[in-house]
Amino acid sequence: MGKLVLFMHTSLDMYAAGPNGEMHWIYADEEIFNYVGSRVDETDTALYGRVTFEMMESYWPTAAEKPGASSHDIHHANWYKNAKKVVLSKSWEGKEIPGVQVISRDLKEQVSKLKNATEKDILIFGSPTATHSLLAEELVDAVWVFINPVILGKGIPVFRNVRELRKLELVSSRVFGSGVVCLGYNIRN
Repeated sequence: MGKLVLFMHTSLDMYAAGPNGEMHWIYADEEIFNYVGSRVDETDTALYGRVTFEMMESYWPTAAEKPGASSHDIHHANWYKNAKKVVLSKSWEGKEIPGVQVISRDLKEQVSKLKNATEKDILIFGSPTATHSLLAEELVDAVWVFINPVILGKGIPVFRNVRELRKLELVSSRVFGSGVVCLGYNIRN
């Protein structure tokens, strides 16, 4: 059975984006890309909210063919092309997208089926609104937060709709040269 693992950049005060979805403050470089790439290689399923999926779909399908594509772009574009993609979206109910599973209702049941049918981990990339829904249903098994050295003061929080105290077990930590810190936790049941 696969675990549902949240991958999210955050500010130090735990915002995933500014009030209007701003993400210009997120820092990423080759060191971070290489670290994330090694973790992404361990999985074959990506879960997104609709907005994040549209952002990813506008870039990754052709990223490897662009002039000057970085090794990260080539590597991740190849992974993205082969990964199973799942999108959580109530507004896309009934929409059919080739190679994409859309989940619009019965979230707990559908995601539980997905986890049972998947041997490797399922990565949630960003997608704070989808994450809030998954947290409310206690479907997230692990959290990897990339804490950027910035305080936003307001914005879209990483954690919302958590029903009760959830204890975490630290399983990894990494400090990058940029000052970004990645903390990986398993959520204890």
